[in-house]
Amino acid sequence: MQQTQCNRCGRAVPGYDIINYGSMDRGYRELCTKCFNTEAAASCGLDKFEHAELTPVQLADCDGETHLFHFRARLFGPGVALDAFEVHDGTPAGYRFQVIGKPEDDPLALLARLIEKIRRALSIKHVREDSYGLRIADHQVVRGWIDWDEFADGRLPLVVVDGRNITWDEFGRMLISFEGWQFKLEIRDRSEEL
Repeated sequence: MQQTQCNRCGRAVPGYDIINYGSMDRGYRELCTKCFNTEAAASCGLDKFEHAELTPVQLADCDGETHLFHFRARLFGPGVALDAFEVHDGTPAGYRFQVIGKPEDDPLALLARLIEKIRRALSIKHVREDSYGLRIADHQVVRGWIDWDEFADGRLPLVVVDGRNITWDEFGRMLISFEGWQFKLEIRDRSEEL
Protein backbone atom coordinates (compact mmCIF):
# COMPACT_ATOMS: atom_id res chain seq x y z
CA MET A 1 0.00 0.00 0.00
CA GLN A 2 1.42 3.38 -1.00
CA GLN A 3 2.21 5.59 1.99
CA THR A 4 2.33 9.39 2.00
CA GLN A 5 4.05 11.49 4.63
CA CYS A 6 2.00 14.10 6.47
CA ASN A 7 3.53 17.59 6.13
CA ARG A 8 2.55 18.44 9.72
CA CYS A 9 3.31 15.42 11.94
CA GLY A 10 5.63 13.50 9.60
CA ARG A 11 3.68 10.23 9.92
CA ALA A 12 3.53 7.96 6.88
CA VAL A 13 -0.12 7.09 6.24
CA PRO A 14 -2.03 5.39 3.40
CA GLY A 15 -2.76 7.72 0.48
CA TYR A 16 -6.51 7.61 1.22
CA ASP A 17 -5.77 9.18 4.63
CA ILE A 18 -4.24 12.35 3.13
CA ILE A 19 -6.08 15.63 2.56
CA ASN A 20 -4.69 18.50 0.49
CA TYR A 21 -5.31 21.43 2.82
CA GLY A 22 -4.68 25.12 2.23
CA SER A 23 -5.45 27.86 -0.23
CA MET A 24 -4.14 29.33 -3.46
CA ASP A 25 -2.73 32.30 -1.51
CA ARG A 26 -0.84 30.30 1.11
CA GLY A 27 -0.27 27.07 -0.78
CA TYR A 28 -1.35 23.55 -0.01
CA ARG A 29 -0.01 20.92 2.35
CA GLU A 30 -0.68 17.20 2.48
CA LEU A 31 -2.08 16.48 5.95
CA CYS A 32 -3.12 13.20 7.50
CA THR A 33 -6.75 13.17 8.61
CA LYS A 34 -5.77 13.60 12.26
CA CYS A 35 -3.70 16.73 11.55
CA PHE A 36 -6.39 18.09 9.21
CA ASN A 37 -9.03 17.63 11.92
CA THR A 38 -6.76 19.30 14.49
CA GLU A 39 -6.24 22.36 12.27
CA ALA A 40 -9.90 22.52 11.20
CA ALA A 41 -11.03 22.29 14.84
CA ALA A 42 -8.64 25.09 15.86
CA SER A 43 -9.82 27.34 13.02
CA CYS A 44 -13.49 26.75 13.97
CA GLY A 45 -12.89 27.24 17.70
CA LEU A 46 -13.82 23.63 18.52
CA ASP A 47 -11.57 23.15 21.54
CA LYS A 48 -13.29 19.93 22.63
CA PHE A 49 -13.27 18.12 19.28
CA GLU A 50 -11.92 14.61 19.73
CA HIS A 51 -10.31 12.91 16.72
CA ALA A 52 -10.81 9.18 17.09
CA GLU A 53 -8.47 6.69 15.42
CA LEU A 54 -10.77 3.72 14.83
CA THR A 55 -9.57 0.17 14.28
CA PRO A 56 -10.82 -1.62 11.14
CA VAL A 57 -13.77 -3.98 11.71
CA GLN A 58 -14.63 -7.17 9.88
CA LEU A 59 -18.35 -7.80 9.18
CA ALA A 60 -20.06 -10.64 7.30
CA ASP A 61 -22.68 -10.19 4.60
CA CYS A 62 -25.80 -12.35 4.18
CA ASP A 63 -23.77 -14.94 2.21
CA GLY A 64 -21.21 -15.25 5.03
CA GLU A 65 -18.48 -13.42 3.11
CA THR A 66 -16.47 -11.12 5.38
CA HIS A 67 -15.61 -7.52 4.56
CA LEU A 68 -12.93 -5.47 6.31
CA PHE A 69 -14.04 -1.87 6.88
CA HIS A 70 -11.62 0.98 7.54
CA PHE A 71 -12.83 4.21 9.13
CA ARG A 72 -12.05 7.88 8.61
CA ALA A 73 -13.55 10.85 10.47
CA ARG A 74 -13.34 14.29 8.82
CA LEU A 75 -14.39 17.54 10.38
CA PHE A 76 -16.24 19.96 8.11
CA GLY A 77 -17.27 23.13 9.92
CA PRO A 78 -20.63 22.38 11.52
CA GLY A 79 -20.30 18.60 11.28
CA VAL A 80 -18.16 15.52 11.20
CA ALA A 81 -18.39 12.81 8.54
CA LEU A 82 -17.53 9.27 9.58
CA ASP A 83 -16.77 7.09 6.59
CA ALA A 84 -16.45 3.29 6.39
CA PHE A 85 -14.90 1.69 3.34
CA GLU A 86 -13.17 -1.41 2.07
CA VAL A 87 -9.67 -1.15 0.62
CA HIS A 88 -8.65 -2.93 -2.58
CA ASP A 89 -5.18 -2.43 -4.07
CA GLY A 90 -4.46 0.34 -1.56
CA THR A 91 -7.48 2.52 -2.37
CA PRO A 92 -11.06 2.73 -1.07
CA ALA A 93 -13.29 0.43 -3.12
CA GLY A 94 -16.19 -1.95 -2.71
CA TYR A 95 -18.70 -1.11 -0.02
CA ARG A 96 -18.68 2.50 1.25
CA PHE A 97 -20.84 4.07 3.93
CA GLN A 98 -21.08 7.39 5.78
CA VAL A 99 -22.88 8.97 8.71
CA ILE A 100 -22.89 12.66 9.63
CA GLY A 101 -22.78 13.92 13.19
CA LYS A 102 -21.96 17.02 15.20
CA PRO A 103 -18.36 17.79 16.19
CA GLU A 104 -19.29 17.32 19.86
CA ASP A 105 -20.86 13.86 19.30
CA ASP A 106 -19.23 10.86 20.93
CA PRO A 107 -17.13 9.17 18.20
CA LEU A 108 -18.11 5.72 19.49
CA ALA A 109 -21.81 6.59 19.23
CA LEU A 110 -21.25 7.66 15.60
CA LEU A 111 -19.34 4.42 15.01
CA ALA A 112 -22.25 2.40 16.45
CA ARG A 113 -24.70 4.19 14.09
CA LEU A 114 -22.39 3.51 11.15
CA ILE A 115 -21.93 -0.19 11.98
CA GLU A 116 -25.70 -0.62 12.24
CA LYS A 117 -26.08 1.03 8.81
CA ILE A 118 -23.45 -1.33 7.39
CA ARG A 119 -25.13 -4.39 8.91
CA ARG A 120 -28.49 -3.43 7.39
CA ALA A 121 -26.89 -3.01 3.96
CA LEU A 122 -24.93 -6.28 4.19
CA SER A 123 -28.09 -8.20 5.08
CA ILE A 124 -29.44 -7.89 1.52
CA LYS A 125 -28.01 -8.84 -1.87
CA HIS A 126 -29.27 -6.76 -4.77
CA VAL A 127 -27.66 -8.70 -7.61
CA ARG A 128 -27.07 -12.38 -8.17
CA GLU A 129 -25.11 -14.33 -10.71
CA ASP A 130 -26.55 -17.32 -12.53
CA SER A 131 -26.01 -19.12 -15.82
CA TYR A 132 -27.33 -16.03 -17.65
CA GLY A 133 -24.83 -13.72 -15.96
CA LEU A 134 -25.40 -10.92 -13.49
CA ARG A 135 -29.07 -10.36 -12.64
CA ILE A 136 -31.16 -8.11 -10.40
CA ALA A 137 -32.26 -10.09 -7.33
CA ASP A 138 -35.84 -11.31 -6.95
CA HIS A 139 -36.92 -8.41 -4.70
CA GLN A 140 -36.25 -6.13 -7.74
CA VAL A 141 -34.56 -3.33 -5.80
CA VAL A 142 -31.02 -2.19 -6.52
CA ARG A 143 -29.10 0.01 -4.08
CA GLY A 144 -25.56 1.17 -4.57
CA TRP A 145 -23.50 4.21 -5.36
CA ILE A 146 -22.24 5.92 -8.48
CA ASP A 147 -18.55 6.07 -9.34
CA TRP A 148 -16.67 6.93 -12.50
CA ASP A 149 -15.44 4.29 -14.92
CA GLU A 150 -11.78 4.95 -15.61
CA PHE A 151 -11.95 2.74 -18.70
CA ALA A 152 -14.68 4.95 -20.21
CA ASP A 153 -12.63 8.16 -19.70
CA GLY A 154 -15.32 9.53 -17.37
CA ARG A 155 -17.97 9.40 -20.12
CA LEU A 156 -19.98 6.64 -18.44
CA PRO A 157 -20.71 5.93 -14.79
CA LEU A 158 -19.73 2.81 -12.94
CA VAL A 159 -22.22 1.60 -10.35
CA VAL A 160 -21.13 -0.22 -7.22
CA VAL A 161 -23.75 -2.67 -5.98
CA ASP A 162 -23.16 -5.14 -3.16
CA GLY A 163 -19.59 -3.86 -3.04
CA ARG A 164 -19.02 -4.95 -6.63
CA ASN A 165 -18.15 -2.74 -9.63
CA ILE A 166 -20.71 -3.01 -12.42
CA THR A 167 -20.12 -1.23 -15.72
CA TRP A 168 -22.89 0.78 -17.32
CA ASP A 169 -23.07 -1.83 -20.09
CA GLU A 170 -23.44 -4.66 -17.55
CA PHE A 171 -26.09 -2.69 -15.66
CA GLY A 172 -27.99 -2.13 -18.93
CA ARG A 173 -27.94 -5.87 -19.65
CA MET A 174 -29.38 -6.47 -16.17
CA LEU A 175 -32.19 -3.98 -16.83
CA ILE A 176 -33.16 -5.29 -20.28
CA SER A 177 -34.86 -8.33 -18.73
CA PHE A 178 -37.41 -5.83 -17.34
CA GLU A 179 -38.27 -4.30 -20.73
CA GLY A 180 -41.69 -2.64 -20.55
CA TRP A 181 -41.62 -2.28 -16.78
CA GLN A 182 -41.48 1.01 -14.84
CA PHE A 183 -38.66 2.09 -12.56
CA LYS A 184 -37.90 4.76 -10.00
CA LEU A 185 -34.39 6.16 -9.72
CA GLU A 186 -33.63 8.12 -6.54
CA ILE A 187 -30.30 9.86 -6.01
CA ARG A 188 -29.30 10.34 -2.36
CA ASP A 189 -26.30 11.63 -0.46
CA ARG A 190 -24.00 8.87 0.79
CA SER A 191 -24.82 9.71 4.39
CA GLU A 192 -28.57 9.15 3.89
CA GLU A 193 -30.30 5.85 4.49
CA LEU A 194 -31.67 4.09 1.40
